[in-house]
Parts: sequence; C-alpha cells; structure tokens
Amino acid sequence: MLYRWEGIVIRTTDYGEGHKILTLYTKQAGKQGVIVRGAKKVKSRHTAIAQLFTHGDFAVFKGQSLASLNHGEIIEAHRGLREDLHKAAHASYLAEMMDRLMPDGEPDERMFEQLNAGLTAMEEGKDPAIVNHIMEMKLLALSGYLPQLDECVSCGRTEGPFAFSGAQGGILCKACRFRDPQAKQLPEAVLRLLRVFQRTDLRRLGHVEVKPETKAWLKAVMRDFMDRHLDIRWKARGFLDQLEKYDL
Repeated sequence: MLYRWEGIVIRTTDYGEGHKILTLYTKQAGKQGVIVRGAKKVKSRHTAIAQLFTHGDFAVFKGQSLASLNHGEIIEAHRGLREDLHKAAHASYLAEMMDRLMPDGEPDERMFEQLNAGLTAMEEGKDPAIVNHIMEMKLLALSGYLPQLDECVSCGRTEGPFAFSGAQGGILCKACRFRDPQAKQLPEAVLRLLRVFQRTDLRRLGHVEVKPETKAWLKAVMRDFMDRHLDIRWKARGFLDQLEKYDL
C-alpha cells in the first residue's frame, strides 16, 4: 500500500552495497523505518532526501515488512546543521532522543512539531544546549519521569531555598533535604530556568542568553536526573563532551 508521510530523518544506517535504512519521525505515522535503495550512489535521485535531519515529504510502499521509498521531496534540507560541527553534534543528540524515547508507529503531531522547531531553532543560531534541555523535559514528561519542580517532592512546600535530588525525583526543601544527602543546592536562577523549560513551546522560542555557570548547572542537573531514570547510553552525548573538553 502506498502512504505519504511528512517526516524528518532522525537516523541513517548503511544497508548492503548502495542502500540506506532511514528512521523517520513522521507526523502521520510516528517513528517508521524506510529503506532507500541506491541512496549511497552518487547519481541517485534519493541521495539528498536520505540525509540526516532532512525534513521531507515521503511517498512509501509499505506491506508487512519495512517500508520502501518510492518518491521524496525535500521541505527543508537543514544543511546548515550538517555543515557546522557544534550544530551537528547537538542536532544529533536531539534526533537520538527522539529515536530512543519515542515508540514505533505511534504518531504524536505535537512532538513532531517540537522536533521540527528544535532543528530550525538550532539552524537559526539559537542556543542548541537550551533547545535540547527543553526537549529533554518534553520527552521526560512523555516517559512519565518529569521532575517535580513546583514544590518539595517530600512535603509539598513551595517556598525555597531548594536542593535538587535526582534520586527523589525533584526538589527538596531545607527541612527535607536530609532525605538525600547528595542533593545539590539549586541557585534560584537555575530553578527558574528549569521551570520555564517544562512549559516552553519550541515553536515560540526566542533568543536566550544564559551565563556559562548557569549552563553548567543545567547540564549537571539534567544529566543526573536522566541517567538515574532512563537506562540509556547516549552516543551523541559522548561527542558533545569531546567538543567541550577540547573546546572545538
């Protein structure tokens, strides 16, 4: 049967001599695998649309097995993401999150729009780390692990100061901090941003400037929480760490 999907390439895998298998996140059918025959050949008409991060219109034949690309038209190539090392690294993490955390074959138009908006924001020069933190929050919410940031997870107190506890699943007030001796005292600016991230629509994201020390806090908090609650070894994260280590 012939289907037409609007989708974004979130992973590519070489297959055989000249083919590729694409993992698409589509508006109509969720996450789908599609084989693109001859995509690795220089003169293939499908080479351009089979690139990572490409947003396109895909006409595919799908039976009982893997779908096969019949025709594709590029909506947005996102070439700027692939040509810039830092943007490519952050966009790869965004794509990997969608690939690892979104279920197969279950459409979620809102998340498709957030993915598209996130890639566009990165290409436009908006802070890619902030984009990814916002997407982390959205995917944690879908997975049922959204951190509690509006009140103490133990007693419900809403007045700070607060410490963040990945083990307890959110913030702890001063009186309840004993429940996790490893909880980190949160600067107010960091907590405010984390709360904003939970409510931000990437389609309406403006230019945000965050101090380096605040970004370091955000990174530490989000990684601690995700590593405790999601048993995933992120490939793209290692590349991001290398870029940061060597200041590339």
